[in-house]
Order: sequence, then C-alpha cells, then structure tokens
Amino acid sequence: MTDLVTLGEAMAVVTATEPGPLAPGKSTRLTFAGAEATVAIGVSRLGHRASWIGRVGTDAAGSMILDGLRAEGIDVSRVRREPSLPTGLMLRERRTADHTRSAYYRKDLAGSRLAPHDVDEELVASARLLHITGITPALGSTARRAVRHAVTVARAAGVTVSLDVNYRSLLWSKDDAATELGFLVRHADIVFAGPEEAQLLVEPAPPAPTAQALCSLGPRQAVVKLGAQGSLAAVDGNLLTQPRVPVTAVDPIGAGDAFVAGYLAAHLDGGTPAERLVTAAICGSFAVSVPGDWEGLPRQHELALLTGDDVIR
Repeated sequence: MTDLVTLGEAMAVVTATEPGPLAPGKSTRLTFAGAEATVAIGVSRLGHRASWIGRVGTDAAGSMILDGLRAEGIDVSRVRREPSLPTGLMLRERRTADHTRSAYYRKDLAGSRLAPHDVDEELVASARLLHITGITPALGSTARRAVRHAVTVARAAGVTVSLDVNYRSLLWSKDDAATELGFLVRHADIVFAGPEEAQLLVEPAPPAPTAQALCSLGPRQAVVKLGAQGSLAAVDGNLLTQPRVPVTAVDPIGAGDAFVAGYLAAHLDGGTPAERLVTAAICGSFAVSVPGDWEGLPRQHELALLTGDDVIR
C-alpha cells in the first residue's frame, strides 16, 4: 500500500546558473522536474509513502530521473520506459536577474505517451490519496484518458482525489482546459488553484468567493494560492486564511507544488485545515529559498526552522 499515488510527466532540466541568455560556455546545472514528481518528493520527505506513474525514455535522462526519485524514496516500479522515444527536456534561463523563462521539448516524446493501461488500478485503489494536475491531461489524448481512468478508479474505491489546476497556456487553450478541468474538479475532493487559474472554472471574484465557488462544483476543500499574499481555503463550508512565511526568495520555481505537497502531507497526518495551510506555507517558503524545483523541500524535522531563530547553535 502507499499513501499517495500520482501520475504525470518528468523531464530533464538544464538550468542556467547565472543571469543572461543561454550561450556557449554558459554555466548550467542538470537536474529533473515535474509537478507531480515534486509533490511526490515533498510528501515523501515529510514521512509518507509515495508512488509516481509515468513514462521516460531508456536514455540517460530517463535513468537520471528514476535514480533521483528512488533516492527520494519514491516507488517508481510502475514507470514504463520507452525504447523508441526520448525523455522530454526543459531549458531554463535567467534572462535577467528577475525574469526566468523556459523552453520545453516534450511534444510526442516519452512522457506524453502516458496511457490508461499504465495506471495500476490496484495501486490506485489501495492508496489514501490520488494527486493529479492540469498539466498531464494537456499533454495529449492518451495522457488525458489516463488521468480520467485513474480518477475513476480512485472514486470507485473511495480514495481521496486531489487536483492542482496548474494551467499551462503553452499546452492547450483556455476553452479546452476549462472543459477537461471542469470534469476533473467535479470528481475531486481537494482542489488547488491560483486566482487566474480558478477563472477557467468559476466567475472572477475575490479569493473567498472564488474558493466557495470552486467547492460548489463538488470538492469539499478548495485552496486558492495567492503567492506572496499567502493562501485562502474553503473547507467544509469554513473559510481560513494563511499568510506567507517570510523568507529571502532565490528561485520561485516549484513553490506551488511544494505548497501542495505540504498541504497533502498534513492532510495525511490528520492535521486540521489550519495545520494543513501552515505546513503548506512553510514548504512553499522552503522551495523558493533554494534554487531548483524540488531540491529545497523540507523534511519533517526541518519544518520548525522557518518559524524559529535564524541561527541555530
């Protein structure tokens, strides 16, 4: 059995380590990334068992991703390796000190070929949580059906379904996204969205009525991520707010996924809604204080670091 199952795409990432355009001789760092994989790592570091389902190539990038996830304690035994398709790649540059931009090479590559038969029904049905995002169904028709299949299995088994809207405009139109995400949110128990993402599903409104409107679609919990302004949640009809945990931000990439990981880990711990939001905020702040998508995610014993003294002796 596992606590959390998630499925999606993971890619190799080449990141410039200093500002300026990518150019010959530029200093770079090689790692990997994926929204669902980041959530799995975050939940694992906080003491829970996590499984990730996806496809990677039989290339070095695919091996790096699987080795990295195994090192974080993630079960990758259901991952399919594609001998004829390479693993996706992301190039990320800090074009200026304050602006990061990414180029993706993923179309028709291994990760986008995720299919319904990749979903281990027994694994999903025995989990406590299924986590999905709006990225995976945008990758292609087979990936979209895989996500729907996983949700159907989870719902039939009484497994809690978590959805992070995670809208990516480069992958699909707002109309296509709204249609598919509308289906998924109606079958989710927990939904996460930023204010603009939520407008794909509900009418524009301030955070509190936005969260309530999302819950009216089906979920019992709706969390609106507000970045530097913190977060707001509607849980079983009650509204809660959580300010951000102040840190010096180094890299904003991955903050939303870290936030989700903290919330879901606290949910698995049986934490109150307020405790879930606090843990989520702490994890988001850890993420932005370290370069990389998942590298800065905290472990359980580190959660108190951001709420205590700056120097521990």
